[in-house]
Amino acid sequence: MIIDRGRIRAIAVLLATPVLAFGGQGKPQIVEPAGVPQVAKARADRSGSPEIERPVLQRRGWRYQLRPGDILEVSFPFTPEFNQTVTVQPDGYITLRGLGDFHVAGQTKPELTRALQTAFAKILHEPVITVDLKDFEKPYFIAGGEVARPGKYELRGDTTVTQAVAIAGGFKDTAKHSQVLLFRRISDDWAAAKILNVKKMLRGGNLQEDSHLQPGDMLFVPKNAISKIKPFIPIPGIGAYFNPAP
Repeated sequence: MIIDRGRIRAIAVLLATPVLAFGGQGKPQIVEPAGVPQVAKARADRSGSPEIERPVLQRRGWRYQLRPGDILEVSFPFTPEFNQTVTVQPDGYITLRGLGDFHVAGQTKPELTRALQTAFAKILHEPVITVDLKDFEKPYFIAGGEVARPGKYELRGDTTVTQAVAIAGGFKDTAKHSQVLLFRRISDDWAAAKILNVKKMLRGGNLQEDSHLQPGDMLFVPKNAISKIKPFIPIPGIGAYFNPAP
C-alpha cells in the first residue's frame, strides 16, 4: 500500500524518541551532545562526584511485538468461562474478565502468555492460557525524500535497503545516493540512525553492506549532501528530513 507525502509528514509521531547512531555489527553507543537530558538516578563514585546511570538500550528482536489494533484470542482450556477475543486499545491495554485492564503493547506472544499466567494465578490454580494473534498490522517500512514514490510499503520477506528503494520507484535524478539515511527504533525510548553510501556499495559490488530492513524502518534519501548526522536528533529535527522547508 502506498501512502502520499502527507503521511510522511507524520514521521515525527512514529519516531517520538531521540536518535542514536549505530553501526553494522557493533552495539549502539551513547554519545551525549549538549542539551540531551540524562535519564536515571545519580550515584556517587569513589571520588565522591555524582555519576549518571545511563538508560539501558535494548535492540528489538525479530519477534512480533503487540501494538494497538491487534486482535487477540485469549483461551483457557480448563476454565473456558474466561475465554475472550479482545482488541488492543490505543493506549496499549486490553480488558479481561476477572483481571480488568492489562497492558500488552510492546510484548511478544510468549511474554504476554507468561505475564497472564502470573496475573491469573491470583484467582486460578495453575492457569493454562494460550494467546493467539488473530489479526495484526502487516510489517512495513517507510521511504521518503528523493525517491519516485515516497510512502509506506508492506515489508515482505527479507528486504534490503537497495530493494526498498526500488520498491519505492528508485532514486530521483536529484537524489544523493551516497548519503541515504536509515532510521530504526531499537526500543520504546530510543531510535538509531545510520548513513549508507549506496552509490559506493553498488559501484563496488559489495552488497554485504546492503542493510536488511526490519519492520518499522524508515529510509530517507536526501536531495542535498548531509555531511554529518548527530547521534541524537530532536524529534522536530527528524520531521525536518521528511518535510523540509521550501
